Amino acid sequence: MSEALARIYSNGKVDVYSAGSKPSGTINPKAIAAMKELNYDLSIHQSKDIKEVEVHAPFDVVVTMGCGDACPWMPAKRFIDWQIPDPKEMDAVEFRKVRDLIGKKVMGLLEELNKE
Repeated sequence: MSEALARIYSNGKVDVYSAGSKPSGTINPKAIAAMKELNYDLSIHQSKDIKEVEVHAPFDVVVTMGCGDACPWMPAKRFIDWQIPDPKEMDAVEFRKVRDLIGKKVMGLLEELNKE
């Protein structure tokens, strides 16, 4: 969802990649449904391993979602950890709250980057 939200809110003006340290290989159907509510088709995305996006490094910013010191390292100028709860087992209402939290964080980061 973070990759999709960054694409939406930047109007495609930033290169953005999303990957997981332990990808499931599928996109969570709840995430697809939550993003469909924002008129975004998340089903076109793939679940990716970090090794798959590593080829695009170094990055300006790497954002992690709450893994702290357990996060794999990626070459970047800046690292941010947002401490986002994993919504995987949440009901639709709570899942949307996490989607919206990610959206707010993404918008804030994009605004910050536009000032630099």
